Amino acid sequence: MLDHVGILVADWNKAKAFYDAAFAPLGITLLNEVPVEFTGGVKVGGYGKEGPDFWLTEATETGPGRHYAFRTETRADVDAFYTAALAAGGTDNGAPGLREHYHPTYYGAFVIDPDGNNIEAVCHAPG
Repeated sequence: MLDHVGILVADWNKAKAFYDAAFAPLGITLLNEVPVEFTGGVKVGGYGKEGPDFWLTEATETGPGRHYAFRTETRADVDAFYTAALAAGGTDNGAPGLREHYHPTYYGAFVIDPDGNNIEAVCHAPG
């Protein structure tokens, strides 16, 4: 249904460092940085596996509270994301574990990024 999404970040370098580290266990990397000549001097970049699906745009007003969940293949990927995101400066918002109230096989972990967004890794595969 969605082709891509984006969030606003207050500090491009801090956000980039966070997402580079948090996404590394999931195989997600920064695939595209839009030249500042085309953005009016604003730093913009897209993360993904095959194409840029999750975009960061540097801005003065970020508006925390958004939620984004990234699907993983294994529960170990969820655990690795959580560990990497915390080490990169994220804040715990729900340790890795089953969330059976959502679905019997829903295994997820939640981290608040440096701009206040709730970032999740989730695996739907059975244990």
